[in-house]
Amino acid sequence: MSASGARPVGAGRRIPLAWAGVIPFLGYLGVFLLLPTGIVLWGAIRAQHGPGLTLSGLKLLVSPTVRFYFVNSIELSGITAVMGALLGAILAYAIATGNPDGLIRRVYIAGSGVLAQFGGVTLAFAFLATVGPAGILMHASWYFDYPQGIGLIYLYFQIPLMVVVFLPAIDGLKIQWREATANLGGSTWQYWRHVGVPLLRPAFFGATLLLFANALSAFATIQAWDNQIAYVVPQQINTSIISEVGLASPNEPQILALGMIILVAVVMTGYALLQRRTARWLR
Repeated sequence: MSASGARPVGAGRRIPLAWAGVIPFLGYLGVFLLLPTGIVLWGAIRAQHGPGLTLSGLKLLVSPTVRFYFVNSIELSGITAVMGALLGAILAYAIATGNPDGLIRRVYIAGSGVLAQFGGVTLAFAFLATVGPAGILMHASWYFDYPQGIGLIYLYFQIPLMVVVFLPAIDGLKIQWREATANLGGSTWQYWRHVGVPLLRPAFFGATLLLFANALSAFATIQAWDNQIAYVVPQQINTSIISEVGLASPNEPQILALGMIILVAVVMTGYALLQRRTARWLR
């Protein structure tokens, strides 16, 4: 070091070694999230004929046909998210009130983790074998149409996902808070009204938004259940990609995907904000 106490030339700040472990994750994030998002954005605003950029293609997002797909997607995702959140929260509370080291809790948590990823062709086939023409519920198969039927199918992975993401919030409720309420003369109803529910509300709504985004992006289950007619945006994106009559709007899949990205980004931003509020009292 020089006499003046200045930092030697070329001696910049060293990057902490802890950041070295993040580099593979950042690379994965860039290749499988940021790069595809950039490709979708470029395809959505690229001029169809000749070089240059244009926003005229984005008018497709407000067309009646596209609105039909987005309304169906939001309706299906909203119904299954609310139903999955309510039923999953009840199941998560039942698990949390049991023995924390018991076998039943471990089985439920492990099963929820597996069933939360149980979807796609496997789930659709399981329902088809049950309620289809050859199924044991064939006389009620008329009910399993859009959106009731596919919504019921979605609940089979929405409820376990709710258990996985909401159980830590319920476990975060300290027994001392209930005891303090009882010592002050409060009833169980007053405890849940003034303590439990206000504390769990951000976590519940955050988990509901996560379920909404999960259903919004689901594709394989509904596609395997009915691939003849497109009901939701992911199905229409697939139809636009494989269709031989989509030359009039070759960037339609990118425009639809951009709409989905914007919608999911808004939902997940709300989820992140609610999770931040939940983390304050879980510490």
